[in-house]
Amino acid sequence: MADELENAPTQENELPVEPKAEDANTPINIKVVSSTGEEVFFKIKRNTKLSKLQLAYAQKIGKDVGTIRFLYDGERIQEDDTPQSLDMEENDAIDVMVEQVGGRR
Repeated sequence: MADELENAPTQENELPVEPKAEDANTPINIKVVSSTGEEVFFKIKRNTKLSKLQLAYAQKIGKDVGTIRFLYDGERIQEDDTPQSLDMEENDAIDVMVEQVGGRR
């Protein structure tokens, strides 16, 4: 009888968990937060390079993408990073810093 219990069907509310790798095409919502607290929301696929999001954000605020720094969990986002490679989750935030130029008197 013990064998019968081991092979018993699972409860109805239990669903099989699929590996994250199959979720690569599933869109994820990400917010980009400026130093002034302004938020811009983007919906991109988990395997889309974040450089595409960076370019879209720069165009939206009217700045050159080279003058803006994008950080996730305190680390600078690299050109080839994707939400999947950074283990980003729904509604995660990317911090944006405008590069400071100057310091001369």
